[in-house]
Amino acid sequence: MKLIKAVIFDLDGTVANTLPLCISAFRQSIEPLINRYVSDEEIIETFGPSEEGTIMALAPDHYDKGVADYLLHYESSHYMCPTPFPGIAELLDFLKKKGVHVSMVTGKGRKSAMISLKQFQFENVFEILEAGSSAGSRKTEGIQLILEKLPDISKDEVVYVGDVPSDIVVSRKAGIVSIAAAWAETAEPEKLLALKPDEIFYSVEDFFDWLKGKIADS
Repeated sequence: MKLIKAVIFDLDGTVANTLPLCISAFRQSIEPLINRYVSDEEIIETFGPSEEGTIMALAPDHYDKGVADYLLHYESSHYMCPTPFPGIAELLDFLKKKGVHVSMVTGKGRKSAMISLKQFQFENVFEILEAGSSAGSRKTEGIQLILEKLPDISKDEVVYVGDVPSDIVVSRKAGIVSIAAAWAETAEPEKLLALKPDEIFYSVEDFFDWLKGKIADS
């Protein structure tokens, strides 16, 4: 591939270990509304759409309150994930200083994504934020919208970094390089490898080292 001029990041499980926080916030918001226990597996099965989609799937009769409560619990429980993964802040700073375009495409809703970016002091780091939709995954669309805003950068100069198998599929559909992030405790490396990503990294440090060799000296 050519030298990298743009890096697009996923959020949950890629920039930070936010998945346990998401599950906790879902449980706190949904269980009182439907008066029963909700398992991790039941919650995770709804992933793809944004949080609004999860609320619609598990508590459709309490949608508005469910969404509002989720956001409250997500923010108040963010102590569970106070910082991004070690090395992510330094990696992002390196990319910005090198003049590499940095954006984010996440399945999260925009409001919860901004809660996390504020927590990590990343509000002004990502040049474009494409968030999720309650109707289903729109990551391919989000990547394509970013590419349209970067007419001077070709697809083979762009990578997408994500932690789940569908992120590899999304990258392929968009025609860009897929980077599998397998450094989260929630990652499933075997499933990632099965889809043959262009690259897979088991630590942020290894990904950072690889990037240094793929970016032009400024």
